[in-house]
Amino acid sequence: MLKKIVLASALAMTCLPFVAKAQADFQLYYDFGSDRQYVSTTFELFKADQYGDTFIFVDHYFSNKDNREAGLYSAINGSYFEIERAINFWQDTKLGALSAHIEYDGSSWGASILCLGAKYAFHNADFSNTFSLALMYDQHIGVGSAKVPVKFSGVWGMQDLFGLKGVRFSGFLDIWGNDSPYGKFSILTEPQLWYCLDGEHLNIGTELELSYNFAGRDGFMFNPCLGLKWVF
Repeated sequence: MLKKIVLASALAMTCLPFVAKAQADFQLYYDFGSDRQYVSTTFELFKADQYGDTFIFVDHYFSNKDNREAGLYSAINGSYFEIERAINFWQDTKLGALSAHIEYDGSSWGASILCLGAKYAFHNADFSNTFSLALMYDQHIGVGSAKVPVKFSGVWGMQDLFGLKGVRFSGFLDIWGNDSPYGKFSILTEPQLWYCLDGEHLNIGTELELSYNFAGRDGFMFNPCLGLKWVF
């Protein structure tokens, strides 16, 4: 599961209706997918500054159904991380919403991608609704290749959805070149719905992973998750 739910294109939101210059959160999930049925964790960190912003997340995956049936209970069965930097020295100009973007994606299974491109961010007046679009050139490193070396990302966040206090709808859509027996592109989207229980830190929610030609699988996959999130 690739996650970038803290919006790395603008300023991240907590459960409270104000803009934060920095945010970190920890997420705990159980994946109900038929060939998964495992626990995963995500740590996210977002920091904005006068030169742009930085976003980092790390996923760890624990023993899945097949591992357990084989008697394998490794503490961590796999890991994935991304580090992204938006470069923007012109934040107070008419082009302030447009940033240069550099990104590195790495994993424990040897697949890594370096991405270079541009990102455009949208938001309403109080940053309760945010959205970004990024278009990048991507270079596979190690495992994998792409005859069409392009990655497109859309990221969104909507606070107090439909006027319901504490309800947040967020997620991302990634489309990228990926040479495989199943096609030249992969698609992954992970919409999340959260409810903030204490008005600030503790959230309960769900994530729905929908993908095509992803994780070594042909065609469409759907993997629902339940989760808890703590916003620091």
